[in-house]
Amino acid sequence: MTEFKKPIVGDRPAFDAEAEPFIDIQGVGKKFGVFTAIDDISLKIYKGELFSLLGGSGCGKTTLLRILAGFEKPSKGRVIIDGTDVTDMPPYERPVNMMFQSYALFPHMTVEKNVAYGLHRDGVSKVETRERVADMLALVEMSDFAKRKPNQLSGGQKQRVALARSLVKRPKVLLLDEPLGALDKRLREHTQFELMNIQDKLGITFVVVTHDQEEAMTLSSRIAVMDKGNVIQVGTPSDIYESPETKFTAEFIGSINMFDCHVKESGRDHLVAHCGALAQDFYLDRGVAVKEARQLWLAVRPEKIQISRQSTVENGVNELPAFIHDIAYMGTHTIYRIRLANGQILQATTPNLRRSSEGERNLTWEDAVFVSWEPSSMVVLMK
Repeated sequence: MTEFKKPIVGDRPAFDAEAEPFIDIQGVGKKFGVFTAIDDISLKIYKGELFSLLGGSGCGKTTLLRILAGFEKPSKGRVIIDGTDVTDMPPYERPVNMMFQSYALFPHMTVEKNVAYGLHRDGVSKVETRERVADMLALVEMSDFAKRKPNQLSGGQKQRVALARSLVKRPKVLLLDEPLGALDKRLREHTQFELMNIQDKLGITFVVVTHDQEEAMTLSSRIAVMDKGNVIQVGTPSDIYESPETKFTAEFIGSINMFDCHVKESGRDHLVAHCGALAQDFYLDRGVAVKEARQLWLAVRPEKIQISRQSTVENGVNELPAFIHDIAYMGTHTIYRIRLANGQILQATTPNLRRSSEGERNLTWEDAVFVSWEPSSMVVLMK
């Protein structure tokens, strides 16, 4: 069975929609007393995916992960892994392993003994245990630290040991609960790519829980965005970012500017929407199946917005006069907060393509400017 198609630009390899799901979550719900933590979730995850459950605190993502691991039993629904119903199976019988956020390393054991612990419990021979531990430590580049104890390791090194211990038993599925949350930003970014490379080499299906949008975008073949026990949208990172289906997804993933509008004209190849607060029409160069006068929101990402001192758009299409309200220099890019005539604040970002000093900046506070964007840059949101 071929699970993956050729890579596509901007995303990890795409799953084959014709393949059987490796993990099939069917109508799973979980209640704690009267509180609904998970509300009738169905998800299909494919063999070899690095799939992320993304959401804020209390959205239900960790509860769903614990249900996959067998630490929680669903109030309703079923969980199928590799064709086997594991809903009522205890954790130790499931073909999964879990890497916890705290890493949970044994402080009195060396690195190699930590990694070997699960194999000893399973009765694997000493010779095979030694070989598998050595192979796994080599994979995570920790062979030189085999005799050290956890208190002699850095945070990143502990993370690698915990990963090796989770993988040495060769699970069909690895569950990771905020695996990089304890690392600093620079190390976390470096480790994300290491984790992707290891997953690619082993071909094991990874399911990752994270609240970090950038982490999910970097790691994942697909993402499930969650809120209040529900899955709001599932898609590739580029799907989620460029084509959000709801206001929640659009606002949760990155920054976005929104305009409350109603449909003025709807055609097969275009849409005109009117924003009453700005007394402005916006034009999209694609058709949307929506009736005239229907309320909707038009959204545009900060990096899609152009800023200029003079009007650059013919007939003022998708262009607004404004003032520079605030500026934040971020090194790789500059963030501009721009005040419109009605007081609404837009955010725009521009890349810093060349080195410049403070005095060389073209725009400064309270400058009068025009902001504009391409007709293809706007996203239509109905809910």
